[in-house]
Amino acid sequence: MDFDLNEEQKTWKKIVHDFVEKELRPKAREVDETEEFNWEAVRKAGPVGLLGLNIPEEYGGSNVDAISNAIAMEELGWGCGSTALAFTAHNSLGCAPVSQFGSEELKKKWLPVVVSGKNKLGSLALTEPGTGSDLQGGVTTRAVKDGDEWVINGAKMWNTNAGIAEYIVTLVRTDPQGGSKSLSMILVPTDSKGLTIHPAEKKMGLRGSPTHAVTYEDVRVPLGNLIGPEGWGLHQTLAILDSGRLSIGAIAIGLARGAMELAIQYAKERKAFGQSISEFQAIQFKIANMEMEIDLARTYIYKAAWLKDQKRPYSREAAIAKLYATEMAERVCYDAIQIHGGYGYSREYHVERMYRDARLMTIGEGTSEIQRLVIARQVLAG
Repeated sequence: MDFDLNEEQKTWKKIVHDFVEKELRPKAREVDETEEFNWEAVRKAGPVGLLGLNIPEEYGGSNVDAISNAIAMEELGWGCGSTALAFTAHNSLGCAPVSQFGSEELKKKWLPVVVSGKNKLGSLALTEPGTGSDLQGGVTTRAVKDGDEWVINGAKMWNTNAGIAEYIVTLVRTDPQGGSKSLSMILVPTDSKGLTIHPAEKKMGLRGSPTHAVTYEDVRVPLGNLIGPEGWGLHQTLAILDSGRLSIGAIAIGLARGAMELAIQYAKERKAFGQSISEFQAIQFKIANMEMEIDLARTYIYKAAWLKDQKRPYSREAAIAKLYATEMAERVCYDAIQIHGGYGYSREYHVERMYRDARLMTIGEGTSEIQRLVIARQVLAG
């Protein structure tokens, strides 16, 4: 069993780290305070390959392996939580359905547009005002055929990237009878008549990653905008979420790593009782726990990513990785604030922002409670 990254992955890690250190990290506080998306990062990320992580090269993507995707997301999380979330929502949710399940026509038309960095991004709409985790029974957004078009009516919420997207892949009910084959995914361009993207939500953290409610009022799109076969929407969603959970877990690791680095730096510089507080056993124990938990989380993320690369089942491992990494990040960011003392509560220091950003990680892409259900059901099923 080889735990080393290969040379290509090591090179990729350095490329992404250098990009993030230069383009994202210096602007993270400004992005948070202004609540404005970092479009400059998008323009520069396209040529690096960060906007087409799971897209084949023939459509302009970089098509990296799952471990390299996790590497990129950790570095992005280390640099700026807001930009990292927007990038993973674009890659794992907005692009992946089209890349994995879309027709050749949809791939050629849309993927080169959203990976270049010259245009807007991709987005996925699942959650509705009345449903979050219960997608099979709770989705009420409807799509019906009318001639050579789909007519869509309904509402979505907590939609990441909707306001900065070229299109929204929308999970809709195409069979009113219900059941596992009643849902489908349809690509909806954001300039479609009848589509309303409401003002961005005011959030606790990740303020530079826009999140919107979206309403569909007799929105018409071609029948060809159906992604994959009709009725496969639930299957597609579950497959997409498994992969997305690894990305969210990796971002959480990046946030935790950034908070730990700042805590160590502060502990070395801060003097109390005539010595650096890094000499205190209580501080050392916190730092040891941080290092241990970050390393464990990263190792398991890589394991789940390796399984994906081997085309083996990894749903259980993705849930474990996401659950542990995101709850770990909240603990690490909490302790980073404790090490900073009163200064950690000040917006002058970065750790309070990292703590706020980390809080979403246990909610988005499936709550911690849902991850525990996924794990338990697979364990009990033998």
